[in-house]
Parts: sequence; C-alpha cells; structure tokens
Amino acid sequence: LQSEIDNVVAHVEQQGWLTHLSHDSGETIIGLQGDGQPLDPFHLGQLPGVRDTLAITQKFKLTSRAFRPQDTTFTIGEVTIGGEQLAIIAGPCSVESREQLLETAHAAKAAGATFLRGGAYKPRSSPYSFQGLGEAGLKLLAEAREATGLPVVTEVMSPTKVALISVYADVLQIGARNMQNFDLLNAVGQAQKP
Repeated sequence: LQSEIDNVVAHVEQQGWLTHLSHDSGETIIGLQGDGQPLDPFHLGQLPGVRDTLAITQKFKLTSRAFRPQDTTFTIGEVTIGGEQLAIIAGPCSVESREQLLETAHAAKAAGATFLRGGAYKPRSSPYSFQGLGEAGLKLLAEAREATGLPVVTEVMSPTKVALISVYADVLQIGARNMQNFDLLNAVGQAQKP
C-alpha cells in the first residue's frame, strides 16, 4: 500500500536518511543513502509493509547486485540497451560536413547500427587542431536522426555544454579522459539523459 511506503519513507527520513525508491516485480524497494541516525533492522522490519531489511555495505549501493540483482535496461526510442539484442553504435569520429555525416549515417543504418554516433565537439591534443563543428555539428546530427531514425550519441566534454548537447542528443557520451571529471559527471547526471 502506498500509505505503508509513505510511512516507512517518513520514518527513515526523520532519522536523517535520503531515500531512493525503485520498483521490481510488484515490490517497492526503499534504498537509504547518507549518514543518518543508526537504524535498528528489527524495528524497521516491524513497520507495516516491510517484508525484509538488508544492509548493503558496498560503496556504490545503487549499482550493486545486492540492491538490484537484475540487469539494468533502458529504452531510447525503440532500442533497449541491456536487453537480449545487441545495440550497435556507429558513425564518424568527428562530424565534419553534412554530406559526410548523412552518407555515414545511412551506411551505418544499412549495416545494422541501432545508434548514430558522431563528435560535434572533439577532444584534441593540440588547441590548434580541429575541435569539431560545435552546435552546427549537433544540428547536423539531429538532421541525420530525422533522415535515418537512428538515435544520436555524442560526447560531452564540459559541464557548460551539457544543456546545449541535451537538446540535440539522445545519449550523452562521457569519454575515458573525463571519467574522473566529477563536475561533468554531476552535470550529466542532472540532465536526465542516458
């Protein structure tokens, strides 16, 4: 019952915990995060609607198998990532021109790709090298999506570009060199895009 869920959430939030609700197979899982007051698992287990309590000690609770044992899947357009079908992301390293991108997008689709990838902003080892077409490249990616039906994946390198890129892209890609750029990771996490 929703009232039981609300009661449990209110109880643990009063103790200083943040809650994260997820739903699986008709059950609601209430995950706790933060540094709230210590909770007695026996007492929590006595609250109406609580079937079980489980302490997850892994550092990354939301991604642990103890928190969510089933595989994670998500859908973009008509493509499910993490499901039974292999998702293939293909396209040019860099968006250089309309002709180049549309030709590549149609070839990728014909070859079985399920996503179109292209760099509108390019990380380079020299500031004097081609850095990508920027917003013009994003517009070309959106045009290629319309022409082929392939969802667009493109790299985000700066927190200041997340909002703009989110307008045009279906998936925000984080490159290897930015996996420790926590300002960028936080900004992308707030964008509500995979």
